[in-house]
Amino acid sequence: MANDLIPVYLFTGFLESGKTSFIQESMEDKNFNTGEKTLLIQCEYGEVEYDEGRFYGRNARVVSLDAEEQLTKEHLTEWSDEYGPDKIIIEYNGMWPLAELYDALPDDWGIFQQLLFADAGTFLSYNANMRQLMFDKLMNAEMVVLNRVPDKVDKEEIHKVIRGANRRAQIVYDYPDRHVEYDTIEDPLPFDIDAPVIKIADPDFAVWYRDLSEEMKKYDKKTVSFKGLVSRSPVLPDGSYIIGRHVMACCANDIQYSGLLVKCPNPVRWENREWVDLTAEVRIEYSKVYRRKGPVLYEMSASKGEKPEEEVVTFY
Repeated sequence: MANDLIPVYLFTGFLESGKTSFIQESMEDKNFNTGEKTLLIQCEYGEVEYDEGRFYGRNARVVSLDAEEQLTKEHLTEWSDEYGPDKIIIEYNGMWPLAELYDALPDDWGIFQQLLFADAGTFLSYNANMRQLMFDKLMNAEMVVLNRVPDKVDKEEIHKVIRGANRRAQIVYDYPDRHVEYDTIEDPLPFDIDAPVIKIADPDFAVWYRDLSEEMKKYDKKTVSFKGLVSRSPVLPDGSYIIGRHVMACCANDIQYSGLLVKCPNPVRWENREWVDLTAEVRIEYSKVYRRKGPVLYEMSASKGEKPEEEVVTFY
């Protein structure tokens, strides 16, 4: 992060998830709150209220956003100019999309850390009933803190839900007696990346596509084999086509085609929307199609494939 950006600590989660209590404790802790000028923006109100008199250094200003319409770059900039903060804390409303906040951030604000808080006992039901909002908060969280852990909690299922949206977030369980446990469930990839040919099963395409996008270098010069749906376009270079799958990240509204550029040694013989079983070498190189470096698949062999049982793949 550039030195001229004001660091923003972003706390997300639904009402009564423990955000306010955690922020209160953090502001009382001189290791976190060293007395620098802090602007604390509260976007929702629960049972717990801030006790500013207990903040270490007493150099914080608490302000409120009462409606989503107030979340504008102009409004936030006014506060920034008025209070001149060295640090900003945002307790975000769980019902507001994070894109609204990202778009409203002043140019000299930068998100330094993003944490998601949730009640462990209701996490799965919230996810089932408000999947899109939950996914929205999970995607970029660096840590997921699950509070009020009951005696019986399905950690395997919680882990699966979180990893379906975010493979890198640290998962923390905070028990009522205040002891803390960290999620240690392993996340092996569902395919062998060290095999001579990495075989991607139909249901695993989304996981592989995301892993490839996040860690391209480890796939450079590797050979992969998978089934995909061909996309043809006259704007593509000669001897090339796009192959991919329709991926559902969260719900039906966000299904999108996730494709990769393929170069083949002979004229392309596949029709648009034709299923193909492809074996190719991955090379990470610049492509005008991506407008940057990306995974280009060099076709080694390909044949007409059968339509899979599930045309849309997911991360979970």
